[in-house]
Amino acid sequence: MVRVSLPVKIYPLPIIAKVLILSTIFSKFYIQQVLLRTGEHLIIVAIAITCAIAIGIPLGILITRKQILATPILGLANVVQTIPSLAIFGFLISLPFLGGIGKIPAIVALTLYALLPVIRNTYIGITSIDPAIREIGVGMGMTDRQLLFEVDIPLALGIIIAGVRVATVISVAIATIAAAIGGGGLGVFIFRGLSTLNNQLILTGAIPSAVIAFGADFFLGCLERYLKQQLDFNKKYNFLRALSLSVGGFLLAIAILVNINTSTITIGSKNSTEQIILGEIIAQKIEEKTNLQVDRRFNLGGTFICHEAIKKGQINGYVEYTGTALTAVLQQKPINDPQEVYRQVKQAYNEKFKLELMEPLGFENTYAIVIRGEDAEKLNIKTLSEAAKYAPQWQGGFGYEFLERQDGYPGLAKTYGLKFKSIPQEMDLGLMYKALGDKIIDIGNSSSTNGMIKALNLVILEDDKKYFPPYEAVPVFNQRTLEKYPSLRDTINKLAGSISAEEMQQMNYLVDKKSLRVEQVAHNFLKSHNL
Repeated sequence: MVRVSLPVKIYPLPIIAKVLILSTIFSKFYIQQVLLRTGEHLIIVAIAITCAIAIGIPLGILITRKQILATPILGLANVVQTIPSLAIFGFLISLPFLGGIGKIPAIVALTLYALLPVIRNTYIGITSIDPAIREIGVGMGMTDRQLLFEVDIPLALGIIIAGVRVATVISVAIATIAAAIGGGGLGVFIFRGLSTLNNQLILTGAIPSAVIAFGADFFLGCLERYLKQQLDFNKKYNFLRALSLSVGGFLLAIAILVNINTSTITIGSKNSTEQIILGEIIAQKIEEKTNLQVDRRFNLGGTFICHEAIKKGQINGYVEYTGTALTAVLQQKPINDPQEVYRQVKQAYNEKFKLELMEPLGFENTYAIVIRGEDAEKLNIKTLSEAAKYAPQWQGGFGYEFLERQDGYPGLAKTYGLKFKSIPQEMDLGLMYKALGDKIIDIGNSSSTNGMIKALNLVILEDDKKYFPPYEAVPVFNQRTLEKYPSLRDTINKLAGSISAEEMQQMNYLVDKKSLRVEQVAHNFLKSHNL
C-alpha cells in the first residue's frame, strides 16, 4: 500500500501574527469608527492631491516655457518639503481663513507637501521629450497651445502620473498628523495609542493607512504603465476623463456617508486620555438631553490650540482647568485659593474672549511630579523637597508644555532648587511614561488623576511647598453658542460636582490599562450617576 502524504502549508509566523492582530483590533473597536476615519483619510488626501495637481501641473508647464522661473519655483517647493510636517500644521493653526483647526488646514498642508513631485515630474516629462518631435509639430504649423495639448502633455503623461503617485503616497502618510489639529483621519487612532501606550490602537490607524498607501501606489503604477504604452492620444484622454469621473463619484459617495449626520455642536479636547473622556461625557450628555448632534474634535494638542479654536468658533466647548487658564492663558501669577482662581478666570474669559466658564465638574487635576514606586520605596522619598536631594543623580523628562509654562518646570525648579545631571528631555507625555518604565528617565510630570500612575506603579511626590495652583476641571463654552442654544447651559451644569478625583483616575485607568473604549467608559459613568 502506497501512502500518499498531502502537502501541508505552514504559514510563516509574521502572517499568523498579523491575522491575530487584525482580528483582535476589529473585535475590540467598532468597524464603523474604522470606516469613518478611513473615509475621512481618503477625502483629505484626495482633495489635497486634486489641489496639488490643479496647481502643480500648470506651474510645471509654466517653467518649461519660462526657464528663468524654473530655479525659484522648484527651489521653493523643495524648501517646503524640508519643513517638518508638525511645524507646518502648527504654523497653519494661527493663520486666518485657511488656518485654525479641522480639515481645511490639513488639506492646505498636504497640498504644499504634494506640490514638489507634481511640479518636478511635469517639468522633467515635458523637457525630456525629443526636440525632433516638437520640430515636426512646428513644421506642420502647430501653435504653442496645440503643441502643448497634442504633443507635450500626451507624451509626458506617464512621467506626470509618476509624480502624482509619489505625492499620493507621501500625503497618505503625512495625513495621519492631521488628527493633531482636528482634521480627523486614521491618525486619531495613532495619537490615542501613543498617549495610552496602546499598540492595538496604533495598529488600528497604521494598518489601514499602509493599505491605502500600497493600494494607491499599485493603482497609480498600473495607470502609469498603461499611459506609457498607449500611443493613441485620444484614447489616453478618454480614459483619463472616464477615470476622473469614476474617482470623483466614489469620493463624493464617501463624503456623503462620512457627513450623513450633520453636526451642530462641536466639542473639543486636549491630547490626553482624561480630556477625551471628559469630552465624550459632555458629548453624550448633550446628545441624550437635547436634539443636537455632536461633532467630536478630540486630541487637539495642547491648551493653546483648544483656546484658539474655541475663540474662533471652530469648536463650541471643551474642558479646561482653572489653574491652567489663569497662568498659561491669562498669564497671571499662581493663586492658591480655588474660589478666587475660578472667579478671576470666569470674569476674564467673559470680558476678553466672550467665553463662559460653567460650574466645576467636581475634581481637581493638578500637576503631579512622579517617580518609579521602587525608587520612592528604596530612597524613602515622599515629597519634592526630599527628591531635590537626589536630582543631581537623576535624568528628568517633561512634556513640552510643562517646560514652557509659567506654572511649569522653570518655577518648579526655582522653588525646590531642582538641578538634574543633564538638561531635562522634552518628550510627549505618552512616551514619558514608557521612558519612566524603561528607566530612560527617573522623574517626570503627569496629572494627579492620570490612569498610567496606577498602571505603572508610579508615585506622586507631594508638593510640600504648595507651588502648583488649583486646577479645577470646568467646561468652557463659546457665548454665541449658548445664546443660540440656551438649553445647553442647564444641560452641562447638571454635570457640576458629579466627578470625584478618584472616579476620574479610575476612568483613566480603565482606558489606559484595561483598554476599554472611551465611549463605553463615559456611558457607564453617566448611567451609574443617573445622568
